[in-house]
Amino acid sequence: MTVAGIALDTSNHSPIVLLRDPSGCRQVPIWIDHEQAHNIVAGFKQSNEDRPLSHDLMVSLLKAGDLRLDRVIIHSLQLNTFQAVLKLRPKENEDETNNLMEIQARPSDAIALAVRTKCRIWMLEQVVIEASIPVDEEADVHDQNEFKRFLEDLSPADLIQHLENSDQINDNTFNQTDSEK
Repeated sequence: MTVAGIALDTSNHSPIVLLRDPSGCRQVPIWIDHEQAHNIVAGFKQSNEDRPLSHDLMVSLLKAGDLRLDRVIIHSLQLNTFQAVLKLRPKENEDETNNLMEIQARPSDAIALAVRTKCRIWMLEQVVIEASIPVDEEADVHDQNEFKRFLEDLSPADLIQHLENSDQINDNTFNQTDSEK
């Protein structure tokens, strides 16, 4: 799977990370929160901030522990919640397939780490079948190009401002009475 982009659910302004299967015909939407979206986007930008984000710290800890993130596996969907594991490999045993460590993780955290380490994102076919939506390839190429331009021009301050505006819209929507809606 590859990260096709981050979208916003128009009904509630929640971010969605879109994972595309290798055929390009299906993608799986995973609803995440604004902070998780920020962490994934920051991984694409690869900014060297003086104060690293938690996922940057995790990558540094992997390096310090002489570990490599081999792959991320999103392996199940239980009660509308995706489940994922990180497969870690000691760097000294790069060629061994039976020496992998497995750590449970939220899919959003796993994706944020995968983006930073450029490791593979796997999803079991049963999960793809259960959760995928078809892709309009032409429209999606356009969306991908716009997403790339968005990432190139995005500053942390712009993202924070956008998220604050989204939260204000949500707060105002939920605070309205039925007659105001």
